[in-house]
Amino acid sequence: MLKYISKTVWILSFISLLTDTASEMLYPIMPIYLKSIGFSIVLIGILEGFAEATAGLSKGYFGKLSDSSGKRVPFVQIGYALSAISKPMMAIFIYPIWIFFARTIDRFGKGIRTGARDALLSDEASISTKGKVFGFHRSMDTLGAVLGPSLGLVYLYFYPQDYKTLFFIAFIPGLLAVFVSILLKESKINHGDQKRTVPLFSFLKYWKESPEAYRKLVVGLLFFTLFNSSDVFLLLKAKESGLEDTAVIGIYIFYNLIYALFAFPLGILADKLGMKPIFISGLLIFAAVYFGMSISTDLYLFIALFFFYGIYASATEGISKAWISNITYKKDTATAIGTYTGLQSICTMLASSLTGLIWFQFGSKAAFLLTATATLLVAIYFLRVPKPAAE
Repeated sequence: MLKYISKTVWILSFISLLTDTASEMLYPIMPIYLKSIGFSIVLIGILEGFAEATAGLSKGYFGKLSDSSGKRVPFVQIGYALSAISKPMMAIFIYPIWIFFARTIDRFGKGIRTGARDALLSDEASISTKGKVFGFHRSMDTLGAVLGPSLGLVYLYFYPQDYKTLFFIAFIPGLLAVFVSILLKESKINHGDQKRTVPLFSFLKYWKESPEAYRKLVVGLLFFTLFNSSDVFLLLKAKESGLEDTAVIGIYIFYNLIYALFAFPLGILADKLGMKPIFISGLLIFAAVYFGMSISTDLYLFIALFFFYGIYASATEGISKAWISNITYKKDTATAIGTYTGLQSICTMLASSLTGLIWFQFGSKAAFLLTATATLLVAIYFLRVPKPAAE
């Protein structure tokens, strides 16, 4: 099956692996580090919310700019470079305003590269191989989420609380990703109309111009996102049930390992059976996991639930983008994916706020049951969404 994976897909996947290794190395310790330099929980929340909003809005804009200019590679290279630079900045500058700047630079980089990168992946696949290509990329990307926290834990085992040095270490794989991005070549096919300027919110016009199938699909995806809060809540539930910190982080690494192992095989399966049935199966697994989380207190049950949570992610994350690229015009791929992922970022912020509020008012069980029930309704909605014409 690797014969369908072109040189460009290999390069993009390796870049994502290195970048995710750098980012996820810092993921478990970021809140601890911020508190150690004087950030309150409220300020951390504002920081993350602002950073995600920046990423969300910029994904749509730069996706549209990529399509309009007919360029992909510069957006990918600049985006990954900004994310790499932000790592040491977080350690060098400790004042809140500079931390905000560094964190925003990281998310801004993600916004710049996302639409163009996914359009490059789409260009390297045919209708019948989109699942394989996006699935392979997700597998490599998520492998970084296994390597990063593992390396971070090993370092902190030998050098407890030496957080600043870890930020400099994380700069190394990030910098390697930038060097690897130099190997990327621009596609010979020019999709753009060479517009020099693109209004800031022009990508929102795409919603009116987009195919009906795209709008129906994205409405369902965004409604699901409104109830799909941050993975932090799953880890908090495990912690609430009495698991030690090392067990919680270990389960998080285990989840990412399952995700990495199954994303490519499920992408292959989606090419054979269709994006729609695999995606709906992923939603049903997600609902079952959240129902299980509402009652789980046992370590072994948590391990089983996070195993299936990894399967859910494998069946939905890359496949949703592959599905979008199959029902939109090639010249609009970056705009279509950028618009979706941008709106998705905003919905994720709202979802985490909603889940946190319900958890605070009614407890974790109510929060998980609501999410599971809403997901079943989304699955029913997707049964009515037409599958791509080519499938």
